[in-house]
Amino acid sequence: MIYQGENLHVDFIEDGIAELQFDAPGSVNKFDQKTLTEFSTALDALHNENALKGVIVTSSKPTFIVGADITEFLTLFADLDKTKSWVHMASRVFDKLEDLPVPSVAAVSGFALGGGCEAILACDYRVVDDTAMIGLPEVKLGLIPGFGGMVRLPRVIGPDNALEAITTGANHKPEKALSIGLVDAIVGQDKLKHAALSMVKDAIAGELDWQAKRQPKLKPLKANDTERLMSFSTAKAMVFAQAGKHYPAPHAAVEVVERGAGEGREGALNIENELFVKLTQTDAARAQVGIFLADQLVKGKSKKAAKSASKQIKRAGVLGAGIMGGGIAYQSAVKGVPAVMKDIKQEQLDLGLNEAAKILGKGVQRGKVKPEKVAQTLNAIVPTLHNNELENVDIIVEAVVENPKVKGAVLAEIEGVVAKDAIITSNTSTISIDRLATNLKDPSRFCGMHFFNPVHKMPLVEIIRGKDTSEDTVAAVTAYALQMGKTPIVVNDCPGFFVNRVLFPYFAGFSMLLDDGVDFPKIDKVMEKQFGWPMGPAYLSDVVGIDTSDHATHVMAEGFPSRMPRDENGAIAKLAAANRYGQKNGKGFYEYSTDKRGRPVKEVNADVYQVIGEKNADAEADEIIARCMIPMFNEVIRCYEDDIVASAEEADMALLYGIGFPPFRGGAFRYLETMGLQNFVELADKYAHLGEMYQVTDGLRQKAAAGESYFNS
Repeated sequence: MIYQGENLHVDFIEDGIAELQFDAPGSVNKFDQKTLTEFSTALDALHNENALKGVIVTSSKPTFIVGADITEFLTLFADLDKTKSWVHMASRVFDKLEDLPVPSVAAVSGFALGGGCEAILACDYRVVDDTAMIGLPEVKLGLIPGFGGMVRLPRVIGPDNALEAITTGANHKPEKALSIGLVDAIVGQDKLKHAALSMVKDAIAGELDWQAKRQPKLKPLKANDTERLMSFSTAKAMVFAQAGKHYPAPHAAVEVVERGAGEGREGALNIENELFVKLTQTDAARAQVGIFLADQLVKGKSKKAAKSASKQIKRAGVLGAGIMGGGIAYQSAVKGVPAVMKDIKQEQLDLGLNEAAKILGKGVQRGKVKPEKVAQTLNAIVPTLHNNELENVDIIVEAVVENPKVKGAVLAEIEGVVAKDAIITSNTSTISIDRLATNLKDPSRFCGMHFFNPVHKMPLVEIIRGKDTSEDTVAAVTAYALQMGKTPIVVNDCPGFFVNRVLFPYFAGFSMLLDDGVDFPKIDKVMEKQFGWPMGPAYLSDVVGIDTSDHATHVMAEGFPSRMPRDENGAIAKLAAANRYGQKNGKGFYEYSTDKRGRPVKEVNADVYQVIGEKNADAEADEIIARCMIPMFNEVIRCYEDDIVASAEEADMALLYGIGFPPFRGGAFRYLETMGLQNFVELADKYAHLGEMYQVTDGLRQKAAAGESYFNS
């Protein structure tokens, strides 16, 4: 044995040929600080081995290396000096692999991401099997590759291909990786190790010039000044168009490659180290690393709950067709759970089926859905006008009109139709689950299952636990949401639940700005371009539906009369009364049409001001952001304090997945902690005179004063 560690080992497997195998105790290999230390020691041992002729680098697991241990990042990055020394040390470990005095071959199965990709780039040759997936996804964490990937990848596959891969964070399947020169061979899974051994033997025998293969990675980029200028100009334009100004990592990636183009490995690596460390101190990196960690927590919690479910969902029933019901039925069917779609009107059933067919048709056009999948999915949706088709379903998703009386009657009727152990859920967006549960004889098998529109695109499903909902019901519905490919987050019952409860104070803050005479296109521009929402509040109101928003204001005012009173003279109420419902009928705050090519067009028409009044007041961007966002943040904190949402991580992911909270801000709690809780309290206090929704809770004030965090980890 040349070296034995806890996470990897090295030993000769044939005459002069050593195998460095990653073999961490857990389910995957990753580069945590302990593994990096062992990796360095193992490479030192190889450098000192006189009998060494060649090395293959392998994994004992179905997947190679998933990357660095991201759970260590936030703690590490909090200490700037420690981060600098760690990055410098860690990146030079990979130099040791590249500088072995013998040829090296990486044998890759499954994921080789981040540090895993950087490890194989430090080898002379790379052979993969047909399960391999290779990429540098660090930009999705607000970072760039930090173990030499910024230096090696452009020298292996060229700056254009490298920058496209790094700035998008895209993963490469074997055929794509081979076509751009990222890997040298593809073989079957059962032949992977044999192929790596064969390749290293060819290199030892001189049939492959491994030293010539290595040299470009040690020298400046092979490109003249004109080629470099064109590459980097194109890359900068592409990055700005796709990433904009809020995401510094893709811009830094271009800078590293451009500045390092004329440098050898050491000089280029110093530039990579410099920019990597700089990014670790940005709000965007903290936010995006926080998102990753929060997402892992949410997914882990969901999987644990799903495993505890005693009931398996094999067949679903959807009550109420149309676009929403059709979307739910489609999502269930396309993920392998057949769905019965029931409505009282044939035209609604037709609309629901057409919605499913339309989604599938677009998938076929884009090459993402095979034609046979279309027939398979549509055949798994059974439209019906009769209740008896629902007798054998395992779960009901009620998706009828958002009216408590109508929903109550439908729920009471269906309870008498389905099996005694069938679960019943309501896709309500605002109505209390406990209120709806009064219509059922057995409320223990009832909960909310709130989907977001469009169902096939929006990842979040809010699962709402009523006071009588059993934990087994929650577990089974969580499992079903996972089967549907969704991210379920369990919340407790209240009007609006979590997402809509915190969204409506945001709309209320927007409405108060309108009442004060600030024009809605200006508000939208600030909230989109500067704060980073995908849609400003006026545009979002149109997408949600002005009539839907107007109806919800009644529900929220009933639930929170002092904090969210209905504004009878507000813009939403006036637009609803004028039958301007938003995108659904082409007129809301904006007017909607299509151009000559059939592309959607959104524009402001002066007619809207006849309904909502002239808007001529001025307001600075910071004031617009504060007046829209403070009410939302305060309500998020109230939901946490009221035990509506269980953790800061779940709250942040619900906002990201449910309404598109800007990822570079990391969610409400991550944003507040980046801003500083005390700073937020002081800002909110400046607007406290505007009403209760601008006034912070005592709990927040105490946490801010004590310097405490909302995050447990």
